[in-house]
Amino acid sequence: MKVLTTAKEVREHYRVCVLRHPGLVPTMGALHEGHLSLAEAAVKSCRMVAVSIFVNPTQFNDPDDLLKYPRTLEADLALLSGVMRENDFVFAPAAEEIYPEPDTRTFDFGAIERVMEGPFRPGHFNGVAQVVSRLFEIIRPSSAFFGQKDYQQLTIIKELARRDFPDKAIIACPIVREADGLAMSSRNRRLLPRHRERAGEIYRTLIAAAAMTPDYETGEIKEFVADRINMIPDFRLEYFEIVEDVTLVPVRSAIEMSPDKTYYGCIALYAGNVRLIDNIEMKLR
Repeated sequence: MKVLTTAKEVREHYRVCVLRHPGLVPTMGALHEGHLSLAEAAVKSCRMVAVSIFVNPTQFNDPDDLLKYPRTLEADLALLSGVMRENDFVFAPAAEEIYPEPDTRTFDFGAIERVMEGPFRPGHFNGVAQVVSRLFEIIRPSSAFFGQKDYQQLTIIKELARRDFPDKAIIACPIVREADGLAMSSRNRRLLPRHRERAGEIYRTLIAAAAMTPDYETGEIKEFVADRINMIPDFRLEYFEIVEDVTLVPVRSAIEMSPDKTYYGCIALYAGNVRLIDNIEMKLR
């Protein structure tokens, strides 16, 4: 496993290895087993794998959130060393390498960016599209691996690839969870012990909501989720939406749902001052 920091080094690595177009696992570091599962999936299917570690400033709408985001490069490299092979590499650039000039590009993904995270994190998805497109330009992967925890982000990246990078395959990988069901996230390490002890209730609530899908009205399910989350001390629901899996159109009534389609219940909440997201598949049968 090599550690590269510039586009020039990436090109030289390809020349030496006589290999190009790796499978890419984009990350912001502070790696956990969820990230490793993406790297393992890439290793299984790609002759070469690149894992990027870059805390992207353009996708943070809260400067304090950017400041607090954990940066643990040495520990991340130690984790990846157990998964990656000799010709695989970690791309850990400085901000100046990704953005040699201010990135003023704007992306419009239409309705899929205007629901859920969109109103609460203005500019977030534009920053995601900026950094992913830059990584695609520098690394030139054949495929890119993303976890399903950020379901809306995954949908937007699929649309970005469809429009601008049709030669890139976007591979969706399952959510990896802690023993109590909490979706693995770099933000989890910021949870206070008392909040972490209660965080398993998030997934238990989602499971219960999914089980209600065939028999309850959409509004009743949303009310159930809100009540369950808000009754946890120091927890506060930001949103819970049931959306169609491709268009992300929110379901307003159960009558709009079809047994032939898949839906996702997507949640965002605060545990103390740490914002967490998760989702679960919801079907009528």
